[in-house]
Amino acid sequence: MNLMLFDKSERRGNTLVVTGRRAEHILNILGLQPGDTLRVGEINGLVGSAALEQADGNSVTLCIELRDEPPPVPSVELILALPRPIMLQRILKQAAVLGVSRIHLIRSRRVEKSFFHSPVLQPEKIKKLLVEGLEQAMDTRLPEVQVYHRFKPFVEDIVPTLEGTGLLAHPGTGASLIDIVVHGIRDKKITSEKNKKILAVGPEGGWSEYECQCFLDRGFRMFTMGPRILHVDTAVVALLAQLTLLQDG
Repeated sequence: MNLMLFDKSERRGNTLVVTGRRAEHILNILGLQPGDTLRVGEINGLVGSAALEQADGNSVTLCIELRDEPPPVPSVELILALPRPIMLQRILKQAAVLGVSRIHLIRSRRVEKSFFHSPVLQPEKIKKLLVEGLEQAMDTRLPEVQVYHRFKPFVEDIVPTLEGTGLLAHPGTGASLIDIVVHGIRDKKITSEKNKKILAVGPEGGWSEYECQCFLDRGFRMFTMGPRILHVDTAVVALLAQLTLLQDG
């Protein structure tokens, strides 16, 4: 926990009382005493510092001062064919660490219907995983997560409203990510903001032919990560890291 996060509703003026995981981290991991300070941030708000005023059992009282803006809003949106719940937990946290502005969890032909009934998709569980990622990355901007149970309405109604360069990860195609991002291969049907990227990652077996065509018809460009087939959680982390490197370079 490099940055302790809290909701706006938790604070009373400049006073914040925390319990549970955050209090345990402050007292037992950081070993703070009254008068010591730590970095804090308000979810979707400013970053600052907090002085420990009082520790009473599992409760910690802090005096907070927020003054700094968080990092810029990430320029990547992630479209993800809903993976197995255990993978989804890892992906949500790591996506928040690496930086995405929004995550679209969608149905594809190779996604099992049972995945949509997983407790991981409960809003409080999603928020917990994202917050843990933001605390690691020292960011306060909570990614928006939306779930779509049907592929066709998503690709027909939602995708046309997205802005950015559409990138479709799929094994077996010829182009690489560097061909698209560095050499500027884009389609005006979807690109209206030069630096924004919309990354679509399918199941481990890839998208179906129909699904690929739907994305291509709406301006996405298809690329491959090479001959190896990766687990979805590995692919997402690798691709977000590559995009960060290519955009920063």
